[in-house]
Amino acid sequence: MSKKYLIKNIFIASEDYYDYYDILIDPPYISKIERCIYDLEEKVIEINGEGKILLPGMIDDQVHFREPGLTHKGEIYTESKAAVAGGITSYMEMPNTIPPAISVEELEKKYLIAKEKSLANYSFYIGASNDNIQELLKADYSKICGIKIFMGSSTGNLLVDNPKSIETIFSECDALIATHCEDDSIIKKRLEKITEEYGFDLPAYYHAIIRNEDACYASSKFAVETAKKYNTRLHILHISTAKELTLFSNTIPLKEKKITAEACIHHLWFSDEDYEKLGNRIKWNPSIKTAYDREKIIEAVKNNLIDVIATDHAPHTIEEKSKPLLEAPSGGPLVQHALLALFDLYHQNKLSLETIVQKTSHHVADMFGIINRGYIKEGYFADAVVADLNNSTSVTKENLLYKCKWSPFEGHTFSSKIEKTFVNGILVYDNGKFDESQTGMRLAFKR
Repeated sequence: MSKKYLIKNIFIASEDYYDYYDILIDPPYISKIERCIYDLEEKVIEINGEGKILLPGMIDDQVHFREPGLTHKGEIYTESKAAVAGGITSYMEMPNTIPPAISVEELEKKYLIAKEKSLANYSFYIGASNDNIQELLKADYSKICGIKIFMGSSTGNLLVDNPKSIETIFSECDALIATHCEDDSIIKKRLEKITEEYGFDLPAYYHAIIRNEDACYASSKFAVETAKKYNTRLHILHISTAKELTLFSNTIPLKEKKITAEACIHHLWFSDEDYEKLGNRIKWNPSIKTAYDREKIIEAVKNNLIDVIATDHAPHTIEEKSKPLLEAPSGGPLVQHALLALFDLYHQNKLSLETIVQKTSHHVADMFGIINRGYIKEGYFADAVVADLNNSTSVTKENLLYKCKWSPFEGHTFSSKIEKTFVNGILVYDNGKFDESQTGMRLAFKR
């Protein structure tokens, strides 16, 4: 039988609470939240929550866990383990694996792997291509988080660069469509011009010059205009420029929005000034841009132009990242330190605790229609994180859980610590120790 937990006198950071309570966890659910819970008939494990906070586990709507086909970079087991240690209790994984998940059959193979190996709850996007509309139409979106469209350079045949294909998907698919927006033609022209002038041996900061603001804005603008034309449910991933923010609205309640946006940890943390020190370790697509863009994105998170925060966790080996700029792949590992980075922004008075909880859990659950997750509420799944905002965490190569064994945060000391992570009421992570006796659940969606 699963163990029951009573957490005493902990500050609950979740809608309707934001105060000190006792909370009773009876797996897989939260069974009771009261000011004081006592005289329980059943046997429970009591946890002293004094000085700690409890928040809903982060739901990361964009990760690349590399399985199948790219498991030298990461696996569903290793990356979900790192995620749980970082306070991420659910994730939505992208289709650019090998083979790509552009059919229901290939997609379900990934679900079978996760059922066996994932320590966190999971869902997987089905990928769009220029010619797989029939697969997209037959998918059951009560069991699948959405459709992913790469409207910019991507792996294999996942680049959707035919405007007619995009219009068909937007007009015919009754599902959330998540887009990577960069205009490939602009990027190619920039690359040709820069390499003709400066050659191919370029420093890392040229990544932001090649994949610039114009490429992002043109593609995002096209996606928004097409979504408005067909009343499509559009979610634009990893906004990286201040200019793109003009495409979104904060006057519509989230549950009524048809067009939403996401910010990622690296675009909230780094700027192009960091390329000199970190080089390809912070090479992402879309690129990390200026400090001005970063501050405007943080502001947009606060004022609800941007609706959710994710990681775009995308590990590569350090050998791959050590290649010359134009050969090195884009992406990096983030799930183990995403919440910690956000807590640092809280300590710097850049984001409130309420905003962090909204953008990493409440809003993600609401946007995707995830059933009974994303909040600390009686009757909801007990996906919860105990954190100490005043106990630091140093990032070293030795304590990294990613398979790739590197992080852009190496050498940094965060101001907070993730102490415990509950997934479906199971204490999966407890101060460095893991309970791997059970795996996570497949997310279900109310649609």
